[in-house]
Amino acid sequence: MKGETFKNLLAAVGAVFLALIVLSFLIAYLAGKGPIVGEDKVAVVSLEGLITDPMDFTAELREYEERDDVKAVVVRINSPGGAVGPSQEIYSAIKRLKKKKKVVASMGAIAASGGFYAAMAADRVVANPGTITGSIGVIVEFMNAEELLSKIGLQGHVVKSGKFKDTGSPLRKMTPEERTLIQEVIDDVNGQFIGAVAEGRGLKEEDVRKIADGRIFSGAQAAKQGLVDSLGDLADAVDLSAELAGIKGKPYVIYPERKMLGLWSAVFGESVTNLAGAFSGFRIMYMTPNPAK
Repeated sequence: MKGETFKNLLAAVGAVFLALIVLSFLIAYLAGKGPIVGEDKVAVVSLEGLITDPMDFTAELREYEERDDVKAVVVRINSPGGAVGPSQEIYSAIKRLKKKKKVVASMGAIAASGGFYAAMAADRVVANPGTITGSIGVIVEFMNAEELLSKIGLQGHVVKSGKFKDTGSPLRKMTPEERTLIQEVIDDVNGQFIGAVAEGRGLKEEDVRKIADGRIFSGAQAAKQGLVDSLGDLADAVDLSAELAGIKGKPYVIYPERKMLGLWSAVFGESVTNLAGAFSGFRIMYMTPNPAK
């Protein structure tokens, strides 16, 4: 009797194990929108909201870089930009991926400043006619609350190790020397942005500088400036990436998984959640102020 019970238990465990294997293969099949092994695929990776932490995005790129069945990647961009360092990390990650896969940037509602910077690393750039893009430039903002604090009877005191250590402090006005220092940093970082655009679009740096004053473009205007290759939607970008990769017929597409929103994001929106992190400290930004939604 005990032997028969053990056999039944073993059979049940085996059935559950087999079911889990079948389920995992089914999930992989659905996630890939096609056969699990041996089919050429196009992966869509989403770059959403303010750019503050690139780790998840770059990890996803590395995953597809190592997959033999993924022949091309479409980077879908809906971002007004963000912090300089993270924007540059994303740009570098896309350039690295481009050595192994064909990469197409697909601009959604907005792909400006740092979002535009990221697109410059792709093999081709596709924008909707009404996409808000461009905004080539750098911004850093400071607030002076000295008069406000004095009105309510508060006075700030600073102890510092060097004369520039509290540059941008809200407790006092910025000195001309400090403003010059910050401007030099801004100009250097802006030059890096201009260089990336010139390289990515095959333009002369002096031509890019003429439009690198923070102005925005529609997708149609950007196409006329040579900042994007063609006008189209996400489906057009997917088809283009498949064509560049030599995939015959309609490609199988791996779309991003939908993320579960936390309470804050669900109530106030993802952009507000990112904004809270973006301005938690002193940051120089590739960002479009008050981006259109």
